[in-house]
Amino acid sequence: MSEIREDELHAYVDGRLPDERRVEVEAWLAVHPEDEARVRAWQAQNRSLHEAFDAVLNEPLPLELVRAANPGRRHARPAWRVAATVAALSFTGLIGYGIGVSTQPANMQYAALPRDAALAHVVFSPEQRHPVEVEARHADHLVSWLSKRLGHELHAPDFRAQGFELLGGRLLAGQGGPVAQFMYQDPQARRVTLYVRRDGAGQAETGFRHAREDGVEVFYWVDRDLGYALSGVIDKAEMGRLADAAYHQIGQ
Repeated sequence: MSEIREDELHAYVDGRLPDERRVEVEAWLAVHPEDEARVRAWQAQNRSLHEAFDAVLNEPLPLELVRAANPGRRHARPAWRVAATVAALSFTGLIGYGIGVSTQPANMQYAALPRDAALAHVVFSPEQRHPVEVEARHADHLVSWLSKRLGHELHAPDFRAQGFELLGGRLLAGQGGPVAQFMYQDPQARRVTLYVRRDGAGQAETGFRHAREDGVEVFYWVDRDLGYALSGVIDKAEMGRLADAAYHQIGQ
């Protein structure tokens, strides 16, 4: 049996392989459990993406958004370009709020934390070529950079004892300002992300809370003016152990 390349595994997950090669890939996976685990993780991430966004992407674009994406132009841009603009704005939390400004009441901002974190997780965790902006080998720079952007000292929890290695992180645009996202991966290619933002709402410190957003398990809490949300498409109990480790490391 010829070796199966990684791009063929992705094509298998996406349903783009010819039938003959698909059968060969399935035979390969039957005797290579690590690759099978990776494929299962990617399939779970794809299901989460569809559950989270299919209904939104199938909705007609509101006329106001189409006009906002194409102001003062004699020739309208193709519909797919307008849709891409709106989708990109939606993913970064800018539509309806203004850039970096939230109009939500304080309790609604906190209630939105797990949903925002889950959306960021399903957008970025499937990425294979560029899952992070700054890789873990530059962890000191990553933490320093994100701390500066959020205006608050941050820490990237160490999940090696739980079997997850830091991949790196990135800066995101949130409803109330910049957001940090740290990404971790285990040997089975399962990924979890820690979403961190300034809690401008003045929310008091909280214990753990749990939410399930479109198949994504999220544990979230507030500690010293920062809101944290750990997200992943893995078992709730395992996610709880990771969240507990993060909570105790960050609180030291």
